[in-house]
Amino acid sequence: MVNQEHSASLRSEVTEIFVREAAAIDQFSRVGGVDQVCDAVSLIHGRSGSITVSGIGKSGHIGRKIAATFRSLGRRAVFMHAAEGSHGDLGLIDHEGVVLILSNSGETAELADLIAYCLKFEIPMIAVTRSRLSTLGKAATICVDYGELDEVCINGLAPTTSTTLQLAIGDALAVGLSKLAGITADDFRRYHPGGELGAHLRTVGEVMRTGHDLPFVDAAMPLLDVTLTIAEKALGCALVRDGERFLGIITDGDIRRNAARINDFAARDVANADPVTVDEEQTLDRAAEHLVAHKVSVGLVTDEDAQPIGLVHIHQCVR
Repeated sequence: MVNQEHSASLRSEVTEIFVREAAAIDQFSRVGGVDQVCDAVSLIHGRSGSITVSGIGKSGHIGRKIAATFRSLGRRAVFMHAAEGSHGDLGLIDHEGVVLILSNSGETAELADLIAYCLKFEIPMIAVTRSRLSTLGKAATICVDYGELDEVCINGLAPTTSTTLQLAIGDALAVGLSKLAGITADDFRRYHPGGELGAHLRTVGEVMRTGHDLPFVDAAMPLLDVTLTIAEKALGCALVRDGERFLGIITDGDIRRNAARINDFAARDVANADPVTVDEEQTLDRAAEHLVAHKVSVGLVTDEDAQPIGLVHIHQCVR
């Protein structure tokens, strides 16, 4: 717990940190930063090879995250520590790709061999630095320069505002590239198959019941017998067909509503010819929202001829 005597001043200080870092990003976007980033995105998009991200110190840590973001959005990318580049890691660089170098000063000595290598083999460099007049800025094919910044560190020295801005620029590069490349939710899911994120992006087609698991019943089947099929298949519904012609769906709710005359009706008498449907390419999150909105627990998946090919229960969507 923060001492009450200091809580007001600390709260003011922390608030000021957020305001100043947000202001730095806002200022960058207003003085040509957007155009510089767009030029860099276009350069990367036009190259067939992978992206090599490099830096040292705090810029290096930011570079690792940026490389990971590129990969998560489907573009091959690696991080190469600038100092290690001088000791054999220059071999990581794809000559058909782009090198993205982060350095606040643009004068870091460890970058010299990397810059020389890129110039020798005519590998495009994108610099993210504070000055285009720095050694790195002048050597780069495209320089994304953000100017002098006031670091929010108490002494104004530790990389804080500058690394926050570098990270924002990296995000803009990666997301902008994914936009040009037409990355879809399916592509994103391909690179995130595990964990909660992958689960949220799974589709109806991956979990729906199909084939012999579907609760088909004949149109002439007595409604009382339909209840047995519903119970056996445990999906809360039955699919009614007359020969090869699909007539509709009967839910356990339909059974309850017609319980008084359950011995009088056949399946065809109760079938709903306009059931709630979901698309097999729909994510489970979206499918669940759709079923809840229509106040049903099961969705029918059909082909292009409106013939049933699957069923998905809301429990499968949220499991």
